[in-house]
Amino acid sequence: MKRLLTGLLLFICLQMLPTQIQAQSCTFSTSNMVFSGSPLSGAAINGTTSLTANCSAALGLFRRVLICPNLNAGTGGATSATRLMTGPIALNYQLYQDSARQTVWGSWTWAFSARPPQFFVDIPALLGSGSTTVTMYGQIFPNQTTAPVGSYSSNFSGAQTTFRYRFDDGAGCANLSGASGTTNFTVSLQTVKDCLVSAQNIDFGNRGVLSANIDQNGQVSVNCSPNTPYVVALGPGGANAGPTARRMTKGAEFITYGLYRDVARTLPWGNTSGTDTLGGTGTGVTQNLPVYARIPPQTTPTPGLYSDTIVVTVTY
Repeated sequence: MKRLLTGLLLFICLQMLPTQIQAQSCTFSTSNMVFSGSPLSGAAINGTTSLTANCSAALGLFRRVLICPNLNAGTGGATSATRLMTGPIALNYQLYQDSARQTVWGSWTWAFSARPPQFFVDIPALLGSGSTTVTMYGQIFPNQTTAPVGSYSSNFSGAQTTFRYRFDDGAGCANLSGASGTTNFTVSLQTVKDCLVSAQNIDFGNRGVLSANIDQNGQVSVNCSPNTPYVVALGPGGANAGPTARRMTKGAEFITYGLYRDVARTLPWGNTSGTDTLGGTGTGVTQNLPVYARIPPQTTPTPGLYSDTIVVTVTY
């Protein structure tokens, strides 16, 4: 009976402490979101980061702290449809609440249509602390292939990240009362020189006696970062022969052919730098380079399928 009475008196005394001691205190930390990839492919580039809230409170036992995390435009600015990173040009990106990257992470304090998420930190001890970590998802928008090589970034700090928090009262983040805190982080992308290449097959079709020139065209498609010089070389093929003495083979038999840089078939296309290669400068848009092919008159081998494989090399 004596033990029970002592415990009851202690409980009453704690409840009579001033309400100020029940206050909660929260700090926030966010790792930088560093995107990795090249806009040149035309595909979206995804990234993630983590936001952590650490809260402590006196008399916080079994209570929850409501976190209202606002994220404004960032120093790169924004339009009604996208946030921006600054760099050689403005790069479009966005921050999202979900891994599908459908729900934008916005702000209650910024005139943006998307509202931020709300989350909670549970205080498990009478005089203790708790923490919660949530994931923030980012995406650099696709089809920005003309972005020059360089550094792109946007910073979030201070007024850009004014978070509100208080003990959960059921009113949610539509009510922005409570204490405030901030976090600092940067979203960034460092692009480097890049090139993409593809090639169109050359088909001479069905032919009989090889008594005259047989001409056909193909194509090499090159897409390099803006202002990036490049050189395209065509390998010697399976016979390891010169540009105009390549061989399509069928077993031990062969048909000689050549690849050229000009329609008149006077400029061979090989892999000797500065002699028979073809150069250009990237624009971020695909550049199509015609390949002119010719089978000269020669002794006709036995009928069948003759072929060769050429390796296309782009140096940049």
